[in-house]
Amino acid sequence: MVVCFLIHTVCPVSALSAGETRILYARVFGPETGDGCDFTPEQRRLMQKEKLHVVARQVRSAVALSREASGGLCVEAVLGEEAAALGEADSGVFSLGNAELFPDRSVVLWLGVQSLAFSLVCRPHENLLLAEGTLRNIARHCLEELRLLGPGAEVLLKSDRVDALLHRLLPHGQLLFFNHRFVLALDKDIANYVSK
Repeated sequence: MVVCFLIHTVCPVSALSAGETRILYARVFGPETGDGCDFTPEQRRLMQKEKLHVVARQVRSAVALSREASGGLCVEAVLGEEAAALGEADSGVFSLGNAELFPDRSVVLWLGVQSLAFSLVCRPHENLLLAEGTLRNIARHCLEELRLLGPGAEVLLKSDRVDALLHRLLPHGQLLFFNHRFVLALDKDIANYVSK
């Protein structure tokens, strides 16, 4: 089961300082946990928001460390070069401690594509190869169909399309095994939906 999916910044944006990250899209799967029984809905929402910010900051640090170690830099996006950007993307995985942010131990898979990061928080028993393939597939569709790397791309205005992508590729937070024919049909379905 996937706990949550995030799209956030990893490079400095004009409105942010060098050490900050901005969550552009977040989707949490699964039922509410019972850890906040004494809190109001607003307090629970703020606690969940802070948990997601902690994950985003840890991913930003991991991406920065990976790029520093490899000598890579955060470069500006070129429209039409989404496939190349995805091929050169940094990726990694790290573990969140037992009940550090979520009720159980969790694993974070991340993919740093230029100034954006795509992150999946999964349960530790999940198939990490399947989760990585799903994350790359979601990132590919977001980059190609929604043009997230283009100038002026507003993820916030395209959240309904990202929701539709997740509904098809990650229904209710469940990782799915796809065969080649199903992937082709799904790609066609997604392209038709996004073009509307």
